[in-house]
Amino acid sequence: MASTPTASGKPADWIHAYTRDFSGDEFKRLFTHDTRDAYDFFTRGQSGEAYAKLPWWKQLPLRFRQFMAAFTLRLSPARRALYYCALFVAAIGVLNLYRGFDFVPVPFGTPFFQVGLFLPIWAPGTFTLMLGFLLVNLLVILEVADRLSLKGELEVAREIQLAMLPRGTYVASDIEIFGTTRPANTVGGDFYDVLPLSDGKVIVALGDVAGKGSPAALLMALLLAVLRTLVDERLEAAALVERLNAQIARHSPASRFITLFFGVYDPVTGDLTYVNAGQNPPLIRRGDGRYERLAATGVALGMFEGSKFYAQRTIVLPGELLVLYSDGITEAENPAGQPFEETGLQQVVDAYASETPAQLAATVLTAVERHAERPKFIDDLTILLLKRRAA
Repeated sequence: MASTPTASGKPADWIHAYTRDFSGDEFKRLFTHDTRDAYDFFTRGQSGEAYAKLPWWKQLPLRFRQFMAAFTLRLSPARRALYYCALFVAAIGVLNLYRGFDFVPVPFGTPFFQVGLFLPIWAPGTFTLMLGFLLVNLLVILEVADRLSLKGELEVAREIQLAMLPRGTYVASDIEIFGTTRPANTVGGDFYDVLPLSDGKVIVALGDVAGKGSPAALLMALLLAVLRTLVDERLEAAALVERLNAQIARHSPASRFITLFFGVYDPVTGDLTYVNAGQNPPLIRRGDGRYERLAATGVALGMFEGSKFYAQRTIVLPGELLVLYSDGITEAENPAGQPFEETGLQQVVDAYASETPAQLAATVLTAVERHAERPKFIDDLTILLLKRRAA
């Protein structure tokens, strides 16, 4: 990673830091290949065949108008308004520098022969300012094209990521299971899984990759792939998580770790065997309204390759509810800095315990939004609910 010059650095250090990666070929590419790519990106899908037969001097303003319309429509309404305001203010500034028309001597033929042309006169420095304004606009256009292109790729990645997660409500015997996630960015690091086994048992899992965005999403995909592969080996819960931890430790950066709750539920008996690798303690709402917290039985995955994990056992009885959630829900803060906390989650669950898991999950996310007073969060929100119908 390139070093940043400090405030006490010498001027030569600053010059070296800003020019050492500069190359003439890259600068030339900026005005040729990159500019052409940006034009093609913004005008993609728009027909320019009507301009092809026109002379270049007629094509130029028409293509410029087409490009500006396509570019500004890609901006959000607020940014579009700000951009038009900037153009308007710049135009007013240029008009203020206008000094009228006058005859201007222009060399013609030889240095000894000049022709006087009746041209507009501007204050000194006007054309320099206009050139700087045009270059800044070119930079903005190139950056917006890069960001929108990346955003399009991330949208595709989001669709793939969400397709990896279970959809809809899983129903078996007297249980209903539903999960949902809302990434803070286009893609996120939270995940959940519902995996029915051939013996009738069901695996429920929820985890959180440290960090957000693309790096977390890649690790999330890695973990899901390894997890589903290990499930096929019919390992006990603790042994499976230990194998999973070893793979994550070997194939992820040292600065990354993953918290995970892994449970195996038996719909016939209600038995739940689980391993909690540093994940927020899931809650079981008992029939009398009390809550049982399923505390950690090991550290987060990826911290130490040889970590040991231990399985615990509990029972989910008829009429009871298992709530798995990520820390994005309990740590969501309102403008005063107060988090939603586990108590806020419990209050929502208590008030809407009669709803289906799908309805309750939507209610919880709505309550978190209302608490935070904003539609966008700094962390991913994920919840997975297992509800056993009353006898």
